[in-house]
Amino acid sequence: MEILVCMKQVPVQDSLLKIKEDGSWVHEDELNYEINESDHYALETALRLTEEHGGEVVIVTMGPDRVKEAIKQGLAKGAARAIYINNESFTTLDPFINAKVLAAAIKQEAPDLVLAGLQTDDYGSAQTGLIIAEYLGLPHASIVMEIQKQDGGIKVKRELESGWFQWTEMPLPSLLTIQSGINQIRYATIKGIMMSKKKEIKELSLADLGLSESDVDAAASSLKFHKIHVPEKTKQTELFEGDPKEVARKLVDKLKNEAKVL
Repeated sequence: MEILVCMKQVPVQDSLLKIKEDGSWVHEDELNYEINESDHYALETALRLTEEHGGEVVIVTMGPDRVKEAIKQGLAKGAARAIYINNESFTTLDPFINAKVLAAAIKQEAPDLVLAGLQTDDYGSAQTGLIIAEYLGLPHASIVMEIQKQDGGIKVKRELESGWFQWTEMPLPSLLTIQSGINQIRYATIKGIMMSKKKEIKELSLADLGLSESDVDAAASSLKFHKIHVPEKTKQTELFEGDPKEVARKLVDKLKNEAKVL
């Protein structure tokens, strides 16, 4: 079984974000980066499946040169090889264009199973994985909590609303987006780090994927940030006095019509 894992590098969660002067985004060159949280769980899920049923795990990612650090971490954990699409503009594109590029790379591999994190910690759109599935014409499931291999397919457990879960049988190949926390992610061992230096990182250009710069033009992206800002911290205390029934009525009114919590 060949399992391909989509991986993204995102700013470290406790990063101090500094907004650009025009308010369009943050200064990314001043940030440190790490593997997206739910992508960690997707990789761990893939590694466990191949350890139990055989096969190999392949990482696919795209972005500027700094993304290679995330690739090395994934290879050190146990992935067999990696596919890397190098392009600086990938940090500013919408899920639709990102999915188009990733789908082109995945199509060349024709894996048995594609796994992606449920959503990224930066944009949080939770769309890229599912759009990839549409590009490839693959059956897909989201918010996956468990995967069981079966003859000719898989059985997956999905998280629904209000504490409910759903078991679904799916054929292979398929694409799944993995929920964070479904397993205990492993750390890279010294042996894994040493072995990762000999593993293949296949670097592809847009031309190798049958795409051009116009296909990933940031100006054509349907996702545009006009202005972002840091939420203002405010503190306001309002004291109600008088008859308890009248105080309770005023409190309920405030909670319902101003705080919007009722």
